[in-house]
Amino acid sequence: MPTFTVYKGRKDGYPIKSTTTKPDELTGDKVLLKVTASGLCGTDLHFKNEDMVLGHEGVGIVEALGPEVKHLKVGDRVGWGYETNSCGDCMECIQGYETFCPMREMYSTANLDQGSFASHAIWREAFLHPIPEGMSDEAAAPLQCGGATTFTALTGVKPTDTVGIMGVGGLGHLAIQFASKMGCKVIVFSGSDSKKSQALTLGAHEFVAMEGKDASTLSVSQPINRLIVTTSVQPNWELMLPLMAFRSVIYPLSVSLGSTFEVPYMPLMFQGIAVQGSLVATRTVHRLMLEFAARHGIAPVVETFPMSEEGIRAAMEKLEKGKVQFRAVLVNELNFGRPYLI
Repeated sequence: MPTFTVYKGRKDGYPIKSTTTKPDELTGDKVLLKVTASGLCGTDLHFKNEDMVLGHEGVGIVEALGPEVKHLKVGDRVGWGYETNSCGDCMECIQGYETFCPMREMYSTANLDQGSFASHAIWREAFLHPIPEGMSDEAAAPLQCGGATTFTALTGVKPTDTVGIMGVGGLGHLAIQFASKMGCKVIVFSGSDSKKSQALTLGAHEFVAMEGKDASTLSVSQPINRLIVTTSVQPNWELMLPLMAFRSVIYPLSVSLGSTFEVPYMPLMFQGIAVQGSLVATRTVHRLMLEFAARHGIAPVVETFPMSEEGIRAAMEKLEKGKVQFRAVLVNELNFGRPYLI
């Protein structure tokens, strides 16, 4: 029985090294991957106290193939994200919205014995995504969730639209790059001026520091057609809604467990503003995101840490303190001479 290294959450919040054992033979379209890199997502922090393998922004190299694998070959580089399986037959799946499949398998709800904080993983080929040539594993890893999530919220945006982005962090700095390369005017909102130069370098056209602003001093050059909220703290909607265009859309992306999303009712009605919930990317959007990122040279700004108990702990502590600039990535030391790392 093959065994490989994994890193699990535990009650004290400090992930611990463990092992996962899988059957000898790969079935169906299952693929064995040697994990090379994993992004550390803010969602991982929500599960660091749970008895489950952590990580869902994985990149790896194909080592072995099940009998029904059709496209991948040994040595290919692939990534995976939050969702790793669905039924394939329900109305959501056949319409290409498998992220809303009633039988979907997602991080923290299924396959708790494996994740991207590991030496290896086994997933279905159907939910693995080829990594474009020229894109490093360290850059690709955060795109598997953070990149896919922000790209999903920008799907269908027009080059003539003005996109507002609240927050210049792990999600926000990717949203800025995507929206800018899509031809949109990008207006970034942040608490202070501390990230102004970075936001402008990433592609923002306008930067608004919210500190000290009130209704009389807050303004933008054009009404916002789509607002991407990447901050965990809710915006001051009394200030933000007057900046929105008629029939504009708000996308709240950050996960804030236990909180309530509250927006004043009347401006939504009179301006025709919509609030659109947005989950992780479908497989179609995920692959388009990777192609778009590769074509336009879009990459996360990353800090790397070793894939070890000490490295994971250091990365998590830094992320919790808001000190990561902008994404933490865990990197495995490759050992191609052994089929499994124990």
